[in-house]
Amino acid sequence: MSVTNLEYLFKPKSVAVIGATNDPRNAGNIVMRNIMAGGFMGPVMPVSNTAEAIAGVLTHTSVKHLPKTPDLAIVCSPLDEVPEIIHSLKERGTRGAVLMGSGFASMTHEERLDIKSTILGIAKPPEIRLIGPKSLGFMIPSLHLNASLAHSDAAPGKVAFISQSDSLFATVLDWAKAKGVGFSHMIALGSRIDVSFADILDYLGSDPFTRSIMLYVESIKDAREFMSAARAASRNKPVLVIRPGKALDTVLGDLKLRETGDHRLVDAVYDVAFRRAGMLRVENIDGLFDAAQTLGTPKHVYGNKLAILTNGTSAGIMAADRLLDGGGELAELGEETIAAIDEVLGEKNWSRANPVDIPFDADGTMYSAVLKLLIKDKNSNGILVMHVPWTAQPDMEVARALRDSLKRVKRMVLTAWLGSGAAEESREVFRKAAVPTYDTPTHAVRAFLYMAEYLRNQEMLIETPDSLPSDFFPDTETARATVAQALQQDREKLNEPEVKDILAAYGVPVVDTRIAVSAKDAVIAADELGYPVALKLRSPQIPQAYDVGGVLLDLETPERVWEGAASILARCTRERPDAYIEGFTVQKMGRRPGAHELFISASVDPVFGPVLAFGHGGMAREMIQDTALTLPPLSMSLARELVGRTRIASLLKGSPPQLPTDIDDICLTIIQISQLLIDVPQIISIDINPLYADSEGVLALGGKIRVAPYLDEGEKRLAIRPYPRELEETVTLKTGRTVTLRPIRPEDEETHRAFLANLSDDDLRLRFFGVVQRNFDHKDIARFTQIDYDREMAFIATAHDERGMPETLGVMRTNTKPDNTEAEFAIVVRSDQQGSGLGSILFNKGICYTRQRGTSELIGQTMIENKAMQGLSKKFGFVITPDQHDEDLVNMVLDLKKGNS
Repeated sequence: MSVTNLEYLFKPKSVAVIGATNDPRNAGNIVMRNIMAGGFMGPVMPVSNTAEAIAGVLTHTSVKHLPKTPDLAIVCSPLDEVPEIIHSLKERGTRGAVLMGSGFASMTHEERLDIKSTILGIAKPPEIRLIGPKSLGFMIPSLHLNASLAHSDAAPGKVAFISQSDSLFATVLDWAKAKGVGFSHMIALGSRIDVSFADILDYLGSDPFTRSIMLYVESIKDAREFMSAARAASRNKPVLVIRPGKALDTVLGDLKLRETGDHRLVDAVYDVAFRRAGMLRVENIDGLFDAAQTLGTPKHVYGNKLAILTNGTSAGIMAADRLLDGGGELAELGEETIAAIDEVLGEKNWSRANPVDIPFDADGTMYSAVLKLLIKDKNSNGILVMHVPWTAQPDMEVARALRDSLKRVKRMVLTAWLGSGAAEESREVFRKAAVPTYDTPTHAVRAFLYMAEYLRNQEMLIETPDSLPSDFFPDTETARATVAQALQQDREKLNEPEVKDILAAYGVPVVDTRIAVSAKDAVIAADELGYPVALKLRSPQIPQAYDVGGVLLDLETPERVWEGAASILARCTRERPDAYIEGFTVQKMGRRPGAHELFISASVDPVFGPVLAFGHGGMAREMIQDTALTLPPLSMSLARELVGRTRIASLLKGSPPQLPTDIDDICLTIIQISQLLIDVPQIISIDINPLYADSEGVLALGGKIRVAPYLDEGEKRLAIRPYPRELEETVTLKTGRTVTLRPIRPEDEETHRAFLANLSDDDLRLRFFGVVQRNFDHKDIARFTQIDYDREMAFIATAHDERGMPETLGVMRTNTKPDNTEAEFAIVVRSDQQGSGLGSILFNKGICYTRQRGTSELIGQTMIENKAMQGLSKKFGFVITPDQHDEDLVNMVLDLKKGNS
């Protein structure tokens, strides 16, 4: 939906409690007591027909009798009374409501749909924003607002927690109190008939008082909205998520969340979606807070190599084991570091390796001296300092010494003070100094690994993908025609020649295949293909011909083919007399000695749409269970990351005497299948197994494809909108130069860097409203070139220079609100191209695009001295007004709906 009117929910100046009561077990009484106890400074107005006063506050008999319009209404009345209440609130002008009343859980599925439709029809979000039904409410500690049914309040802080579960809401609240963690927001979403995870992520992603966001997610309703909001929020601040996983999927199976695809992959699909959105998934509540503590610091971890400093050898070994089990590495100490520690401790008084075990009675001075040496060593990505209590050495003395030595240190240093009592006092010293601290080595190492994984996920968001091969031109029409023919014949499964035709149309090398309906036809097909051949039984009742001995390989003569067909028929008649025999598949033998057997498959998840899988293939695929998943669309970098998450990836690197496998060809094949799913949305599953791969490339022996009718555009079923190739066009400038207008792509990073470098100082100042440093780093350029096409658009004008190299001449950007009511634009043309008409062409392109997607207004700002920009905007019908907050700026607004009339 959008963030429209969410401020009335989360920044209310007045609150009404509808259905308030003096019954201490009733929601209307609990929430009234919580609001009053919290100390909310605005008016609190209970509405009740049964009590004169509740929690010391006089009541009102109805919404229309309230002395003022409440920003927020907490509705505790039974759900069947809610439609009438929402109607009254709407008449009063209330913009936010939380539905806490009973009744939703006891309704049937049809009754829930009916009451949902009725409530939404009256509220018409975003006119009134709704949380719930079946919501526990929320807390905004900075406002002293506890509008929840929780048993206690939350301390103020910088962490936001959004939960789909009421029970976990209460559990996290208790956990946070024990950990000393405060919150900016705690929100229980309930049944989400309006406000969703995506809405909250959009709202909190730009909230200056929220440093990190934690989610408890069981299911997602709109994958596209969720992914866009999550990707946007995680670019600004850490977003952590916990999901129960396999047990939850078993419980929810009856709710038909898995009507298609592999049931075992439901949680794995959520996992890859979280990773693709740049979020960090954690295992449990404890891990949620451990990760939040580490990610809340301004220090980063750019790898998984950890140095461990401890006064207890066994504790150090425990930490090292946890690190290695979790996929981390023990940092190898540099020779200079070892020599320097020798001078501090003595060569025989420590391990001379990592973990660094100093004497058990080491004092603060010794700890600090060794730590400073480890900080200087660049071989590690972080340092864990551990302390085992010893009677003769006070914990606090060591803690204070380390705290003082870390005041200006930029490296990531974590601490783990073992024990309780005095150890807890030491941990408090570190907390106040913003040094991540934990009570066990396991928690500390887990937090470090979480941070390393989080940074890897973030790098995926801003990594510059390798360019796709320029000669990849799939024959989409052939693929679509083949699928259309099967659908016209009411067939769900394509035969092998059809599969081969589709794969070949998308550039996947395949073995020549023929269909034969008899032994005689099989011999004819083998003669055409050339020997040796493979012969395979075709029967709809026998999906795996190997099971009945229905596959013969290396048949080298017509006689062998004839005899083989007869023996397969005899075996099948004996073992499966019920099976209908369609004939045989005859295939040219694919000779790839020593090649790895891989697989690429795809299915359609009911929530996230098409999902690609890759891994170790062959007949042992199910036994090996080496699979990684990803969501299309893909770049070469994302495909390479997918391959790297499998165990077989290490074998693909090669080892004497075997040459390394052509990884680029594997990645290209994955991308080709990804593009096929986008271009031909009638395809609901693909399975290529085996896919041979070696140093010469890949070869598919065949595959399976299932199809079903699908009338909409292919990109609409994807969780992430792909590159909109249909928006490309060629135009001619006044100078006669031909340029291409197209959406920007991630691989445009280098040309965009050169484009910015070629802008004059004055153009840069007018574009960015002030003096700008020219040294844009990778993160800056990535934000310009790696955009979410669902919310952003950047049209670039590109052409080739005199050397034949691509260059960017100008760019028009739009950034659209999630509810599509408004888009903000910015435009800049390279200084030497101004006056060529390119500015008008780009401006018109952006206006047409936003109007076509149904956006209501296109708005922008420019400096009052930028007369050229103002003149251009007037040419296209923009209304220009002075900015009320800054006298140096003017606002430009175009009513796009008016332009349609």
